[in-house]
Amino acid sequence: MVALALDIGATKFAAGTVDSEGGVHDVRRIAVPESGVWEQCREMLRQVAGDAEVSAVGIGSAGPVDVRRGAAGPLNIPEWADGFPLVDSVRELFPGANIRFAIDGVCLAMAEQRWGAARNVSNVLAMTVSSGIGGGIISDGRVLMGRTGNAGHVGHIVVPGNEEPCACGGVGCVEAVASGHSSVRWARRQGWSGSTGIELARAAHRGEQIAVAAMNRAGTALGRAIASAAALLDTDLVVIGGGFAQSGEPLWAPLRETVAAHAGLVFLRELRVVPSELTDQATIAGAGLLALRE
Repeated sequence: MVALALDIGATKFAAGTVDSEGGVHDVRRIAVPESGVWEQCREMLRQVAGDAEVSAVGIGSAGPVDVRRGAAGPLNIPEWADGFPLVDSVRELFPGANIRFAIDGVCLAMAEQRWGAARNVSNVLAMTVSSGIGGGIISDGRVLMGRTGNAGHVGHIVVPGNEEPCACGGVGCVEAVASGHSSVRWARRQGWSGSTGIELARAAHRGEQIAVAAMNRAGTALGRAIASAAALLDTDLVVIGGGFAQSGEPLWAPLRETVAAHAGLVFLRELRVVPSELTDQATIAGAGLLALRE
């Protein structure tokens, strides 16, 4: 069986088909539109589906979400700020299809549990560190959803020593400090002239002082958030994916050092923090799995 899968991300939308073995096919991506958001998303879904009969659709969306209402209100999409009825809109497009909806971190956790670094591990925090920061929780082998479907929304853990304003309305959230976009923004305020997280990572590898400082700042913030979340969840594995997480040692060295400095409780002594084994298609794969597991 094959499911149609939709990933609503921080900077892009992606759609593809997913088979029961985790294979992701026919992927199309578009930048998040400034207007006409659903219309462009709908056209992308139509292109991927083609003439095939669609019987299952899985949706993973950046948060906040309201799974009870089937609504998505990502912070990066002002047009959807009040909660766009995403499930009902997809159902109008594919009447009769089984539609499953979750925050993107839940999809990520499901994919890591089935096909990635979390295989055979019962307690896991799966994170994505990219343009934004999200996550999903596996507890005693089960992926947690939470009251509204936002369980695992780790991007809004507040890290000490930071007063950066966050798009959520708070200050000091790890997403406002350590995401790719946030790190680039901070580096540019210090005089760096680049514009992307990839460029920032390359500059840090070359030893450019501002880029190194930006990566150290991000890694330290991530380490503090991870140590706090691990203590709360009593987990023994944190899996981190996403484009900015692929920045290498300039990010990972301060991250590991900070986790080691803060995860001092006895039950955290075996805590492991590892990179994802999956590609940037992990959320699509997890969304497909969400629809197929029925």
